[in-house]
Amino acid sequence: MFSGGTRLGTSLTVALLSLTLSSCGTPTGGDAMPVESAMVAAPAQQNDIGDFAAPAQMSPTGAGSGVDSTGPAHSVPVPGLGPETSAKIPVETSQVLVASAHDAESDSGELSFFRFTDEKWKRLKTFDFHSGKKGWLADRREGDKTSPIGVFTLSDAGGYKSDPGTQLPYTQNDRLPSSATVAYGAEYDRVFDYIIAIDYNRVPGTPPTDSTRPLGWDKGGGIWLHLDHGSGTNGCVTLKEDDLKWILETIDPQAHPRIAMGPEPQLRK
Repeated sequence: MFSGGTRLGTSLTVALLSLTLSSCGTPTGGDAMPVESAMVAAPAQQNDIGDFAAPAQMSPTGAGSGVDSTGPAHSVPVPGLGPETSAKIPVETSQVLVASAHDAESDSGELSFFRFTDEKWKRLKTFDFHSGKKGWLADRREGDKTSPIGVFTLSDAGGYKSDPGTQLPYTQNDRLPSSATVAYGAEYDRVFDYIIAIDYNRVPGTPPTDSTRPLGWDKGGGIWLHLDHGSGTNGCVTLKEDDLKWILETIDPQAHPRIAMGPEPQLRK
């Protein structure tokens, strides 16, 4: 990877940079990210060519995937989740987002926010979402335009707009609109106004734009909850602004929040 702020004097190096920048929907053609003091990883949109996979990195043992849980399972299953999926919700978790699509080919579905109270899960709200334009895979790869199936932690947030009052660590970044414009065109300049990082192949406790991929580059990364643009993505889950802002205001890191995401038949296993 290239360090932020590096200036290299040849067009060949600039072209190489456009192939290796981290994102969950990578640059295509002229979509290279700006080289600045901190690189901004752009999340998935509607690119037709797809990601350029870089050589896989070594994966630190047990580090940073954010996938599933390692402790005792919760005693009460979340509505809509079967035994296998429920076993990945730890006993410490009292907030769960369930993003459920109709089937493995779907690029849309419904996301419900549950809170555990009075010894039961209460559904607070349900929202429409878009996801990977090529559907869902548990073993996704960089550039395949699918969203990852699984249960993941939610630990960090950010966006172009200032913190709306979330309890998650929030990183405001003025470069996000220009990065979106460079990557996807002027019509997408505000899709990064609010972001929640889904801890798939990333290091929790870092800004959403951090490009580190503990499981290797070929697994893809930069999977975010961010603002919807009306169609399928290259891997991210997108919501209307008011819906995502409500989630930001409601989510509580002390509740050890999780997102269970995938096609309904898989989540019910």
